[in-house]
Amino acid sequence: MAKTKYNLHLKGYVGGWDFDSDYVDFVLNKNTDKEVAVLIDSLGGQLNTALSISSAFRRHGNVHVHFVGMNASAATIASMGAKRITMDHSAMYLVHQCSQSFFEWGSLNATDMQNLIDNLEKQKSDLDKLDANVAEMYAGRCKKKSADLLELMKMGGWLTAQEALAWGFVDELTEFDDESAPVLTEAIAADFTAHGIPLPKMLTDTKSEDITAFRRFLQACASVFHSQEKPNKIVPTISSEEKMKKTYSNICKTLACDSLEANDDKVTLTTAQLDSIEADITAKYNEITNLSADVDRLTKANSDLEEKLKKLPADTTNTVVDDKKDGGTNTEKSDIEKFYDTTNSAQALFDSLP
Repeated sequence: MAKTKYNLHLKGYVGGWDFDSDYVDFVLNKNTDKEVAVLIDSLGGQLNTALSISSAFRRHGNVHVHFVGMNASAATIASMGAKRITMDHSAMYLVHQCSQSFFEWGSLNATDMQNLIDNLEKQKSDLDKLDANVAEMYAGRCKKKSADLLELMKMGGWLTAQEALAWGFVDELTEFDDESAPVLTEAIAADFTAHGIPLPKMLTDTKSEDITAFRRFLQACASVFHSQEKPNKIVPTISSEEKMKKTYSNICKTLACDSLEANDDKVTLTTAQLDSIEADITAKYNEITNLSADVDRLTKANSDLEEKLKKLPADTTNTVVDDKKDGGTNTEKSDIEKFYDTTNSAQALFDSLP
């Protein structure tokens, strides 16, 4: 097959500078009366950008998309509006369910938990609608039932070029005399694992033994964070997320760092960092236990004092004044004198308490 001169090269992250819907519109508007050839080589990205590009291809009416290398999720959706889709014989193809980022950290009471459940149910409902919409787009292209495409999206996993052709995602496979199968390098394998994309079974470079062991290690790591059956990672990007730094003040204080780097909304911690968090939580727990014991001890001491006060005898008159000894008369005290005597006795009793 003769080599094609492409008007557009869409590579990298869908929604990034090299896979941008505005630039696609610009090129299409400059070539309104002729076929526009587009080369796509991308692991995916933002769903909204993919839908916009697909619509632009459809409105133009004469777009030829050709897939090379490894193509996944949003990159495949972007091609759905093309008039014709071809694919290298050695390229790979992947479709899966839509997802959105999710992170929850904290202590929840019953009300908080119910609010979280309600919010997640709403998000799930939105994702179900997105999945149904994408499945219908695929079904229209593949001339198959939407339910069959939705089931394929739930399964995920890589399709060979022949399998993509059999499903109807592409119209034709191309193969040049000098075409070679894509090589899975360590860098590509690490990128797949970071974004939860399964590693395909394919040829590796000359360091086959080293790469095979490395791939097994990465796949094992990925299985810890990504379900191999039903992916529950949820993104308005269909595959990858840009790296960002997040600050969790208490955790960063414990780890003595300014921020934590999140990749695809996941934070990776070392064993030493986990040990630091465990030690800090243990210290806080012990401090709470000790303070609780102090509260119990002081409460008991207060109760003992109250009981001791109840058992003290009532005040008695120790001295009887006999005014007759001095020739005076024994007159009865006035009400005011009695009041002051009672007050002084109460004060003396209070002062005598330990």
